[in-house]
Amino acid sequence: MPTNNQPQPSLAESEVVDLVSALIRFDTSNTGDLATTKGERECAEWVARQLEEVGYETEYVESGAPGRGNVFARLKGADPTRGALLLHGHLDVVPAEPADWRVHPFSGAVEDGYVWGRGAVDMKDMVGMILAVARSFKAQGVIPPRDIVFAFVADEEAGGRYGCQWLVEHRRDLFDGVTEAVGEVGGFSLTVPRPDGTERRLYLVETAEKGLGWMRLTARARAGHGSFLHPDNAVTILAAAVARLGTHQFPLVMTDAVAEFLAAAAEETGLDFDPNSPDLDGTLAKLGSISNIIGATLRDTANPTMLAAGYKANVIPQTAEAVVDCRVLPGRRAEFEKTVDELIGPDVEREWITSLDSYETTFDGDLVDAMNNAIVAHDPQARTVPYMLSGGTDAKAFAKLGIRCFGFAPLRLPPDLDFTALFHGVDERVPVDALLFGTRVLEHFLRNS
Repeated sequence: MPTNNQPQPSLAESEVVDLVSALIRFDTSNTGDLATTKGERECAEWVARQLEEVGYETEYVESGAPGRGNVFARLKGADPTRGALLLHGHLDVVPAEPADWRVHPFSGAVEDGYVWGRGAVDMKDMVGMILAVARSFKAQGVIPPRDIVFAFVADEEAGGRYGCQWLVEHRRDLFDGVTEAVGEVGGFSLTVPRPDGTERRLYLVETAEKGLGWMRLTARARAGHGSFLHPDNAVTILAAAVARLGTHQFPLVMTDAVAEFLAAAAEETGLDFDPNSPDLDGTLAKLGSISNIIGATLRDTANPTMLAAGYKANVIPQTAEAVVDCRVLPGRRAEFEKTVDELIGPDVEREWITSLDSYETTFDGDLVDAMNNAIVAHDPQARTVPYMLSGGTDAKAFAKLGIRCFGFAPLRLPPDLDFTALFHGVDERVPVDALLFGTRVLEHFLRNS
């Protein structure tokens, strides 16, 4: 119970932990395969019930395949002439192996000050905060400055073909009037040391994303007996190409979002993030786990992730295949493909399995001011800064509608928590205090945006 010196928790704060825990208990594992992906419909229908319970009219939509459930609701704002704000979160998660976890990944356990489980940070924490605030606004008759569209969508973890991509192509009416959007991955705190021995919390707002592409490489040669000489072995050809591509370092490119982040980090820490420094990676490492993301946004990447060839030990196969996870900086697509072709050589074919564009916007405007004001109101020592995400989100699809997108899922995190390692990691969890903080910030933001 709060003491006389502690404010009474808001309605949203009082239920956000339970909502996040309940969301995690839905096993919405997205394998990328229609036959084995599960749970989205049940989870979406549960979300719809939570919204309808307080008076929302909801629309349930299946996006291109049975069970790929999405839920939409709209809260009318005070000024119908303003563009609406889209608040979106995905319900699916990547699979998890229970034997590897301290707690069952779909238990939603609340232990040691954390909510545990698959999706706790990617992104049922934000879904729970959105749901908590949406419920409290409706229950209390809050009228925001403009319309808010709440969207809970499927299939983000496999690129959104049966989620946001389908919705944008087939149900544009759901986004009527929307001009700006907020989703993952941003708004979380990064504690950095200052030259005077104090610390500063930077809150990273995502303003850009690398392009995402999964590429298949195929080598073809003559099949034959494993005991013969085979200078044109498909496995050898493919393996050499994969090795060249996987070990290649693409050139450093300084985009606006990364440059702005590094400038702010330099100002706060006194560190020199000179892009021409041979020890730039070492300097970035002093920022902690976020260096994994920042380092990956300085250049394109092409990481081999899957190999397939052969069907018997003594048979030279006719074909060999590999899959490469490609992440490409804005404006670099043509140059990236040219480099890939040079590295793999003429004897290897390539094709895009999935290809999603990069995205970037500027760190300015009324919505950015509202994010900053909401953070600072609840953490006076905070500073919001832009950054680029090395991965991708549903923003890539919504941007096709001319919607300006940001990543802003506010969390005040313990300085020693390796937050980025929790995404798709074992023992994924989110601090209870961070959820309460984020809910307060999100309420403030939506009341003033």
